[in-house]
Amino acid sequence: MLETAWAEFQANLWFYLSMPFVAGAIGYVTNVIAIKMMFNPIEFVGIKEPWLGWQGIVPRKCAKMARIACDTMVPRLITEKEIFQRLNPTEVAKIMGPPDAERLRALVEEIMREHDPELWAVLPERVKKLAINRVRVDNEAVVTRILDGMVEEIDKVFDLKEMVVEALMRDKALINRIFLETGRAEFRFIGHSGFYFGFLFGLFQMVGWVFFKTDWQLPAFGLVVGYLTNFLALKMIFRPQQPKKFGPFTVQGLFHKRQNEVARDYSRLIADEVVNPSNIAEAVLKGPRRDYAANIVARFMRDEVDGQLGVAKPAVRAAMGRGRFEAAQAAAANYTIERLPELIEPIDAYAKEAMNLGETLSTRLASLPSDEFEGMLRPAFQEDEWILIAVGAALGFLVGLGQLVVFKLVAV
Repeated sequence: MLETAWAEFQANLWFYLSMPFVAGAIGYVTNVIAIKMMFNPIEFVGIKEPWLGWQGIVPRKCAKMARIACDTMVPRLITEKEIFQRLNPTEVAKIMGPPDAERLRALVEEIMREHDPELWAVLPERVKKLAINRVRVDNEAVVTRILDGMVEEIDKVFDLKEMVVEALMRDKALINRIFLETGRAEFRFIGHSGFYFGFLFGLFQMVGWVFFKTDWQLPAFGLVVGYLTNFLALKMIFRPQQPKKFGPFTVQGLFHKRQNEVARDYSRLIADEVVNPSNIAEAVLKGPRRDYAANIVARFMRDEVDGQLGVAKPAVRAAMGRGRFEAAQAAAANYTIERLPELIEPIDAYAKEAMNLGETLSTRLASLPSDEFEGMLRPAFQEDEWILIAVGAALGFLVGLGQLVVFKLVAV
């Protein structure tokens, strides 16, 4: 039997020697395809969602992934209150600068012409200038009161989880980028390990085919190779969570071994692309809770204007009438609220530096226990990992069929 097997091995040498390389190629290709399927396509492509077609696991689960990540991020890594408390009102007021005379004049004229055009028309220019000068506000006092008010009522004004989820839902390509950049080493490992595992299994396949030839053997082995290379690669990324000694070797899941590096890259992207000052400002001023923020700004602006009018307030109120006076106050507050995005734009660079979110998140994420660290990024797509493994098995089976056909055609 050995002599017959050896003779056949020599007669079909190149076919037999190709088996480990073909198995390695199966492992590599199926693993790479599995990675591609995790992220692409961004939107569903097919006939009937979700069964007849495909959408990348990450973009399909982006809302769930964002919520899971946020459950760890808030309040374990950062809180809304901490973000706002890092802003120094004095520095913010200094960067914003005092409102210029032209803008103040335009504001007063716009409000007065809308709410009491007759009075404004007959007022002497000297009185108009006096009115404009009277509404000059103390920037630092207003900014301090508004920021303190935001911090005091932060639950009503700003929801960090809500903002992150909405930002990632709007831009599914961004969540792909976050995973691809932070997990680049893991995804490279998946592809390369597919070849190494496949080559190893291919050696067993070669020996098995020399001695036990059945038509089902090559397709079955292809299926096993496709399945195991994906399965083992995914396992080796996350397991073991803690370093374990095996003789002279120390083994740890690649993801956990790189915790500091992953934390740094992940935090940088989150701070730059998602939880940045412009997105926070937009969430506060234009998001679903904008009315709460507007009320805080309006309340403090009304108080400031009242304080500036001082003893003149009763006379102005009597001249305009209570209704028109209060409407003018509201208009001044609304004017400020509408222009807040423009007014706070200059503080973006300062706010980013003061909040220091990238460094804060990186340091705290790197110190998380392994299970919580893994829990930020893996669970949402873990339930669909079986699909990727199944695809690898199916592709391996098809390649095995191809091997069988080739062997039937070229075997001596």
